[in-house]
Amino acid sequence: MDKSYQKLIDGNRRYSLERKFEDPEYFKKLSLGQKPDYLWIGCSDSRVPANEVTNTDAGEIFVHRNIANLVVHTDFNLLSVLEYAVKYLGVKHIIVCGHYGCGGVNAAMTNTRHGYVDNWLRNIKDVYNKYYSELSSIKDQDKRADRLTELNVIEQVRNLAKTTVVQEAWKTRELHLHGWVYGINSGLITDLKVIHDNKEDIEDIYRLD
Repeated sequence: MDKSYQKLIDGNRRYSLERKFEDPEYFKKLSLGQKPDYLWIGCSDSRVPANEVTNTDAGEIFVHRNIANLVVHTDFNLLSVLEYAVKYLGVKHIIVCGHYGCGGVNAAMTNTRHGYVDNWLRNIKDVYNKYYSELSSIKDQDKRADRLTELNVIEQVRNLAKTTVVQEAWKTRELHLHGWVYGINSGLITDLKVIHDNKEDIEDIYRLD
């Protein structure tokens, strides 16, 4: 058996034993169901695990991940997760979390072909184009990428606010949308203060009756 593969199986056994040692009822309680307050929409990057960077336990955060943490209105995978989290789990907060040094953001800043993913990265190119004046004035490439990372998160939060799922929820209850960026080199989260609490925060054309 490949050692790198076996490492996962062995790690799972240690994890199970450690949790049972700390709390013999741990897995029994988990099996009863989940009631998280948060939906996390993050990047697929393996260095940004939602539970670890927020120091939360299993069952506290419902998670969806894709390349560069995008909220695309035709992505039925994301929309299905969003509906389940909002309508059936009753989450109170939705967090879009990007991260500095994102490979997807860096790739979207170039004209290099990468394959099928280029169709996905076009969504980030649209953000770059929207903020071209601001971004082109940043001469340092790394700082420009960091700013695009932040702007991308802001735009994805706005995209969330435009969805039918979120706007339907706002008719009957509070639901808060947030934008974060995680620093891999520091381990710290930056709250971009992009909070959407109701449809008044988005342009009139996107508001649904």
